[in-house]
Amino acid sequence: MNLPDGTAVAWADRPTKEVTIKVQKYRNEALALLRQHLGDEIGFDSAPLPSVARPDRRPSTPSNPPPQAPPTGLSAPPPSEDLARNRPGAGLLGLIAERGPSPARRFWAKALRRPSEWDSWYTGLDGERQVGRELERLAPKRWRVLHGVPKNNGGDIDHLLIGPGGVFSINTKTHRGASVWVGDAMAKVNGGKPAPYAAASRAEAAYVQGVLQRHCGFAVPVEPVLVFVGVASLERAATQHTVRIYREREVAALGSLTGTLTPEQVGQVFSAARYRRIWLKP
Repeated sequence: MNLPDGTAVAWADRPTKEVTIKVQKYRNEALALLRQHLGDEIGFDSAPLPSVARPDRRPSTPSNPPPQAPPTGLSAPPPSEDLARNRPGAGLLGLIAERGPSPARRFWAKALRRPSEWDSWYTGLDGERQVGRELERLAPKRWRVLHGVPKNNGGDIDHLLIGPGGVFSINTKTHRGASVWVGDAMAKVNGGKPAPYAAASRAEAAYVQGVLQRHCGFAVPVEPVLVFVGVASLERAATQHTVRIYREREVAALGSLTGTLTPEQVGQVFSAARYRRIWLKP
């Protein structure tokens, strides 16, 4: 719902009937109008709304509800643009569908126990799904999660967690049975060649912060997170304090964080972040 000059006042998620108010001055008017289209069972960031008198009006032919208006003023995303529809591992699923083996080739490779060039893809997909399930458990605590958020330079962000404790850019690494050490910029798996996991996670978080702040109009704190799946041991250097590091079952600890974003800001950030197009602009 917008003012005549285009200023966004409020918007609603039609499936959940959850309402976000951006301009509190027009709160009562916005709720009254939204109830005409969505009914009385609308919610306000999962909290009950006070009663608002419904204005008198003559019965008329039902009209289509007004388009949802995110903070950026974009129209509601069509299904192909809505990142909220992505499943965990969406980026790898697309890669496998485009360049991976046929089901028959995959079956025979597994049956004959032959290693293949696609094994790392399926291992990574399994890890992202595990972490995705852990993150989805935070929904009752008013956290929102997106999977497979694209980047304008290629690749994607495995998971984006948005909630009262802020925004977290989550990078999943699956190394089953391995011993992992993480330093300030690099990580070593089984004492092997250093990999720039920590540095890449910080760069990813900075990218996320830049995109969201352009489209939300307020400071959006974003922290990098590395989640290791299936490792035998995980050690962090004493000087490593810039990236949060977890095993897959520990990532749910993020759900206890609060005090960074208000419920209204959580709704605004999520509304903007679910639009695929904002992530692909240079």
